[in-house]
Amino acid sequence: MKHSFLDKYSDRDSLVHRLDPRTKLVAVFLFILAVALTSPAMWPGFAVYFVIIAALVLLSHVPVRYVLKRSLVIIPFVVLIAVFIPFFKEGEVAGSYNIWLWQVSVTHNGLQVFWNVLAKAWLSILALVTLTATTKITDLLRGLEQLRLPRVMVMILSFMYRYIFVLTDEVMRMKQARDSRNFGSGRRLWQIKTVGSMTGTLFIRSYERGERVYAAMLARGYDGQTRTPDGPGFRAADMVFGLGFGAAVVLTCIFSFLYQVI
Repeated sequence: MKHSFLDKYSDRDSLVHRLDPRTKLVAVFLFILAVALTSPAMWPGFAVYFVIIAALVLLSHVPVRYVLKRSLVIIPFVVLIAVFIPFFKEGEVAGSYNIWLWQVSVTHNGLQVFWNVLAKAWLSILALVTLTATTKITDLLRGLEQLRLPRVMVMILSFMYRYIFVLTDEVMRMKQARDSRNFGSGRRLWQIKTVGSMTGTLFIRSYERGERVYAAMLARGYDGQTRTPDGPGFRAADMVFGLGFGAAVVLTCIFSFLYQVI
């Protein structure tokens, strides 16, 4: 399994890559907050947010196809959650449909909220994909710790990213062993029992591996502190980028709010 599916293009050289991880983390958080606070009716504001993220993607030299492909993965999950909003949101009816014995109605307000949820989720995931594609995971973890994120959470994220590949390889080996024993020709109940046994075995192996890793860490002097190589510090370029990006995002959010009020 490839061990760089998140930060695949983090080794490239660009203006965005050279920024301090703290600058990028704060910028992404500010961007997502502004997107979430923008009114559903302010589509020009969402268009400006998209232009901002598109400009960052072009500056980062990360393939546009890669960013779009990874960002669209979240859309089915958002649709699954928000698909019922148009049917339950009160307002002017846009259309009625008969489904068996029930008559359901779609409202204009519900459709607006539905598309708003999709737009906000997609813009937010675009920002996150750009962040992870231009920053190494170790740098992100160091930035989170420097921003005073609880040390336990940073450690959990570190182990999750490091050992998810090990667990995936373990699942692939178990699947290969299962298929070699003519798994597909058995009865449905037997197949379900086999999958359940595999799940239990994977849980036990994961728990035992975690105990061994923790014992090895204690034997090497682990004291609860994450130690990562020092990266580039906060520079003038970070200040210029932070002020420019922050001003663009905040002004877009403010103008969207004022336009709605007027």
